[in-house]
Amino acid sequence: MKSITRTLTALAAAASIAFSGAAVAVAAPVAPAQAITVVAAKKAPAITINKIANKTVKGSARATIKPSVKAAKGVKVTYKVLTVKQGKKTVAKNKASVALKAGTYKVTTKVNYKVGKKKLTAAKTQTLVIKKAAVKKSWSAPKGKNCPAAFPVKGNKTGSNKEWKYHVRGGQFYDRTVPEQCFKNTSDARKAGYRASKR
Repeated sequence: MKSITRTLTALAAAASIAFSGAAVAVAAPVAPAQAITVVAAKKAPAITINKIANKTVKGSARATIKPSVKAAKGVKVTYKVLTVKQGKKTVAKNKASVALKAGTYKVTTKVNYKVGKKKLTAAKTQTLVIKKAAVKKSWSAPKGKNCPAAFPVKGNKTGSNKEWKYHVRGGQFYDRTVPEQCFKNTSDARKAGYRASKR
């Protein structure tokens, strides 16, 4: 009997609230939390082995190459060397510097370094091309009595005292001289051992 009375009382109270116009509290919808992505800063490498630039040499000259290494702060380089191969042949092994003639090489840079007390090693292999510089031609072969337009100075060996002389345009013997060599300028003729004609 008591339970029936309680149920009726509860229903009466609910009806009273509904008819009285009292607002029933409703929980507001909650917006979903937005995800936040944290991107970690990219850590710089402890050691960067730089590319060795291609070289150009004159004649039989050689180009000297050395390891090129950049260390981050707090990193100590203890050892850096080069090993150079040309084809299957090892030209140099574990050298601090290498002098190379014109050609194509495989160059391996090896670096030992320390980060704190930790000892580490890094290596990098690259292709290195050493080119031979184009030789500037200082003289040209004549065509009969004539020299090419770009090589107007005539170099000739005299018959009397066997001297090597050069003749320039406007000189007394220029037109009738049969040259052994033709030069771009008088400086090149002198370097080749000729002296100026007196006429």
